[in-house]
Amino acid sequence: MDSGIGLLAATAAVRRLRPDADLVLSLDPDGMPWGPRTPQDLTRRALAVAEAAAARRPDALIIGCNTATVHALPTLRARLEPGIPVIGTVPAIKPAAAGGGPFAIWATPATTGSPYQRGLIDDFADGVAVTEVPCHGLAEAVEHADETAIASAVAAAAALTPDDVTTVVLGCTHYELVSEHIRAAVQRPGFPPLVLHGSAGAVAAQALRRLGEQPAARAAANGTLTVLLSGREGTLPEPALAYAEGRLLKAVSPAW
Repeated sequence: MDSGIGLLAATAAVRRLRPDADLVLSLDPDGMPWGPRTPQDLTRRALAVAEAAAARRPDALIIGCNTATVHALPTLRARLEPGIPVIGTVPAIKPAAAGGGPFAIWATPATTGSPYQRGLIDDFADGVAVTEVPCHGLAEAVEHADETAIASAVAAAAALTPDDVTTVVLGCTHYELVSEHIRAAVQRPGFPPLVLHGSAGAVAAQALRRLGEQPAARAAANGTLTVLLSGREGTLPEPALAYAEGRLLKAVSPAW
């Protein structure tokens, strides 16, 4: 679940690990973007999207959105668990800090500076230089596959990123869809190759662990894909196909 196509990264990661899984993607085009909403309003929207997915009786629910995890995870777990395990998306601050060098966290303005993110920095990055970078408009640009707006938002965030940064944490799931744009904008001449830390792979693996499942062989039968748009069954928004993750889901989902 997510407000929009930011969930593609985690969904594609699940698909690669378990090509036989039947997937339900629950989006909220009627209420997006969630970032500018108050925490209370965002939680209300996220709960509606989660309950639409829960009506399909899934084995687990992945919150494919950092901002929704920050504000709505306790409410969603209180409502759905233990019947449906709820897996949140946490910025990969711990592995970034383990590298020892200065790093930046690119996130939505709603997540940047939040007590949740600051708590993760305090817990896992003590003694490491961390720069929180608010990425104004980037998630919205990615959502609409607007290349001009993506380039502008990435450039603006890159300008706020210190020159000595060698690692960037992608603190919004939308950003993982344009990771190579970010790499090209932040990589500094004469510095080691930039390291990018997303969350999709770890979130997919955690979902399988919560279910006691193992990755399946690639020869396994492909599962189906169901898309819910603010509770209504539909198809993945056209901009999703601008990204490799969206094309992967379409390519392997016979329901399409």
